[in-house]
Amino acid sequence: MNAENLVRSMTPDIYQKLSQAIETGKWLDGQPLTEMQRETTLQAVMLYQAKVLKSDQHMTVGTNGQIVHKSRQQFKQEFKQELTEENTIARFTQHDI
Repeated sequence: MNAENLVRSMTPDIYQKLSQAIETGKWLDGQPLTEMQRETTLQAVMLYQAKVLKSDQHMTVGTNGQIVHKSRQQFKQEFKQELTEENTIARFTQHDI
């Protein structure tokens, strides 16, 4: 199975189970992952993150397979863009408190 077919066939539930296996080092039934299973599962999880989730973390794998590093300035800009009136819960001035 090629990488594109693998990503297309993965559901969010399968992704979560594979992620859990990587984090714990065990399958859901308690069996430990072999080194080969760990490597293959990690590759599948990273591929899913890159192609489907398009994560906004500071270091991720991009859709082209390259590692993407976001600078502090990029995070600040993204955070400012998220702070719109629609997303704001409450705003106070010093006189309000």
